Amino acid sequence: MAEKLRATPLLDELEKGPWPSFVTEMKKSAAKNPMANDQLGILEHSYRDKIGHWKHGGLVGVMGYGGGVIGRYSDLPEEYPECAEFHTIRVNQPAGWFYTSDVLRKLCDVWEKHGSGLTNMHGSTGDIILLGAKTEALEPVFSDLTEMGFDLGGSGSDVRTPSCCCGESRCEWACYDTMKFTHELTQHFQDELHRPAFPYKFKFKMAGCPNDCVASVARSDMSIIGTWRDNIQIDQKEVAAYVKNGLDIDADVTSRCPTGCIKWDGKALQIDNTNCVKCMHCINTMPKGLAPGKDRGATILLGAKAPIIGGALLASVLVPFYDMEDAEDIYELAEEIWDVWGEHGMNRERVGEFIQRIGLGNFLEQIGLEPEPEMVMHPRTNPYIFFELDEEG
Repeated sequence: MAEKLRATPLLDELEKGPWPSFVTEMKKSAAKNPMANDQLGILEHSYRDKIGHWKHGGLVGVMGYGGGVIGRYSDLPEEYPECAEFHTIRVNQPAGWFYTSDVLRKLCDVWEKHGSGLTNMHGSTGDIILLGAKTEALEPVFSDLTEMGFDLGGSGSDVRTPSCCCGESRCEWACYDTMKFTHELTQHFQDELHRPAFPYKFKFKMAGCPNDCVASVARSDMSIIGTWRDNIQIDQKEVAAYVKNGLDIDADVTSRCPTGCIKWDGKALQIDNTNCVKCMHCINTMPKGLAPGKDRGATILLGAKAPIIGGALLASVLVPFYDMEDAEDIYELAEEIWDVWGEHGMNRERVGEFIQRIGLGNFLEQIGLEPEPEMVMHPRTNPYIFFELDEEG
C-alpha cells in the first residue's frame, strides 16, 4: 500500500533545476516504506530548524562484531516513530566495486525486506551503505548478507573497509594487482576490521598507478600507490603522430612537467627519468606514446586524513618502492605501526596526527624503519639537529 508522503516544501526546492536529486530518489522509497517516509519528514524538520535531529549513536551491532553498524537514534521519536531508530549498516564491497546485476537485485531485496530501502552506493570509505534499520532487524540483515557471501565493513576505531581502484582488471597503467591485494589484505585483517581496538580509525586504500583514482593520498592512513622505478616507455612514432595530429607538445606536455625533465627537439622525445616524479601528466596526455616503466611495484605512504578533529593531512612517503610480490612485509609493517600508535596514541588521534606530535624520527625508530631521502618533505630550517653516532663507529 502506497504511503502518503510527508509534506516537504524545503526539500522540494532541491528537485528543481536540471540535475538529478536525492530527494526524488528518497520519495520513491518513501512511497512504499514508512521508515523512508519518516526520514523525509525528519530531514525536512532539520532543514527548517537548521540543526540535525540525531542523538549520539551509542553502541549497537551484531553478535561477535564490534564494528560494521553505526547507531542512529532520532531526538524526535514521538513525531517520527519509524525513525526513532535508524541504524546504518556498512557492507564490505567487492574489490574494485564489481557486481553482477543479480547480486545487486538481491542486496536491494534484503534491504527492502528489513530496512528503509535507502542505500548509498558507495560511502566515502568504499562500503555499500544501507541506511536505516531498527535494532531488531540487524541480526536478520546480517544473516541474509552472510548467506549471499557479504560481510560487514569497518566502523569505529578499527581498520576501515579496505578499498581500491579497478587496477589490472581494466587499467593498462596499473603497476600491481590492486584487487587481488585488497582481497588478501581484507581477509588477513579480519579481526582488526571487526573488533575496534585502536585509538581511532585506520584506512587502507590501494591505487594501481600515480593517478590515484581512489584519492588514497588524501583519504587513507596507509596509501599503497602503484609506481615504477625504471624508465618511462616511449613509442617515438606514436609521439610524433600526436604532434602531427595537432598536439602542441611544448604547451601541453614539456612545459607542464613539474621538474622540467622532458625535452622535445622536433624529432624525438627525451625524458630525464632520474628527475621524474611520476606525476603521470605526460602519460595521460599521450597514452599511446608513453607508458609506465616495466619494473613495477608500489610506494607506501602514511598519514592522510580529512579535516575532522584537526586540519587535513596528505600522506607522506614511508616506503619509496615495494615490489608487491609478497604482502607479508606490508602486514608486518602495519602491525608495527599499530603497536606503537595503539600504545601511545591519544583518543581519536589519527596516525598522521600521532606522527606530527612525536616527530617522524622518533616514529621511525619505534617501528624499526630506516630513514629514506624520499621521506623528507622539505629542507630542514633548524640547524640544531644532532645525529646519533653508531656505537661501533
